[in-house]
Amino acid sequence: MSDGFLHESLRGVDWGVATADTIAAPLPPPPERAGHFGRWTEDIRQLIGADVDARRMVAGWPRLQPDGPGSWDRDALDRCDRALDALLAQGVRPGLTLFDRTLPPWLDAAGGWLERDTAEHFAAYAAELGRRFGDRVERWITSTDLAGPTLADHVAGMYPPARGIGRAGLPTVHHILLACGLATQALRAAGARGRIGTTVTLVGGYPATDDPFDRLAVERLESWTNRLFLDPLLLGEHMVTEEDVSPVEATGCVRPGDLEIIAAEQDVLGLSWHTPFRVTAPENLPRVLPTAKCLSALNEVNRLLVGLGFAIVPFDEVETTAYGWPILPEGLADAVAGLHDLYGELLPPLSIVDNGMGDLDLVDASGHSDDARRRNLLRARLSWLARLVAAGVDVCGYEYWSVLDNLEAKFRYTRLYAMAVPDHELPSRPPIPSDWVHGEAFDPGGEPGPGHSLSVLTLVPAPGRPQGVPAS
Repeated sequence: MSDGFLHESLRGVDWGVATADTIAAPLPPPPERAGHFGRWTEDIRQLIGADVDARRMVAGWPRLQPDGPGSWDRDALDRCDRALDALLAQGVRPGLTLFDRTLPPWLDAAGGWLERDTAEHFAAYAAELGRRFGDRVERWITSTDLAGPTLADHVAGMYPPARGIGRAGLPTVHHILLACGLATQALRAAGARGRIGTTVTLVGGYPATDDPFDRLAVERLESWTNRLFLDPLLLGEHMVTEEDVSPVEATGCVRPGDLEIIAAEQDVLGLSWHTPFRVTAPENLPRVLPTAKCLSALNEVNRLLVGLGFAIVPFDEVETTAYGWPILPEGLADAVAGLHDLYGELLPPLSIVDNGMGDLDLVDASGHSDDARRRNLLRARLSWLARLVAAGVDVCGYEYWSVLDNLEAKFRYTRLYAMAVPDHELPSRPPIPSDWVHGEAFDPGGEPGPGHSLSVLTLVPAPGRPQGVPAS
């Protein structure tokens, strides 16, 4: 199918604010991928003069173990065998992701990541794949995302709707981290030869103003995203508040020895990067947005985030993609630099994954896809990243993201991840999905009304970063 047809297949998609109805609605039919893949590989060839020599695949757990622990679909295992052999025969180095957001139905029905047993089942699954494929896989990724199956699913009720239970869902964070630690041990015990690591979604932001409270708001954003997962992985301890309380440990899910397993040394850390955020303290919203607009411009995510002491607002005079993400080529490098400031030598080698322009609506004057501009933007992003490498930050890999990857999240949640609705657009005013209100998400006191103060958690910075000082 031609690139032109593929381009038109996504043009005109409504990338507006997600609502409970749009989340539950059927997805549009998936476009043909072949034409876009050709464009993607040509981008790489034009920029660095090389052909792709590695491929990362997902070993679909629901298909490999559809009927319960200890049972395997032998045909599915054989297909994996043949796929690995075919890649090696073509001179392509295979990487394998063990978990990509979806659990086998029998595990999901039993509570999924809310249950500690899921971590044990995942370790047994990893051990079997390590025994079977360990001689051929060059890189093992235990999970492609840690926040989606935990915070987005069981805390906020986004994957799927109606499962969010607020803070009571935080044990999922511990259990998925424990699962990755146990799987790392299992792969090594099985003799897997490739590098082993996991992937976290890297979040970075800029203060909306020069107010110190906006700088602190950026730290709160990074704490409830980056530090929530990386403190256990790299420091061997769960993120704590200023009152020395760990929201995860307070749920009673942590057992002796768990954090030592979670902090098992990794060969590589994948960083999935999507978009930078412009962050403000909730009390500063009237400074950043017109007073009459500061509430109507809040999307559903911000209604949850204000309980944590920060909010996300649009960048001023910054071009965005068709689905609202700001085009800031330096954003990735700034976020990686901030991570290095936070953890320093504790960071394993970093591999940037799921990153790229991902915007098919970039067109030139004739209406054709503007390949040159897309490549220039990619070149700029890589140039900023190269400065970090030259400064000594160990970035060992970069995976160019296809716009057609993760289409479900794009169609349903793009605006939620991006920002509040800009003033120049007609703001959508959907009600908050009832499950978010019922679960109260992170804020046990509910949404503050007029005359009520916000319950804000002030977080202790990790070693090496003074409190109140944002990442560089």
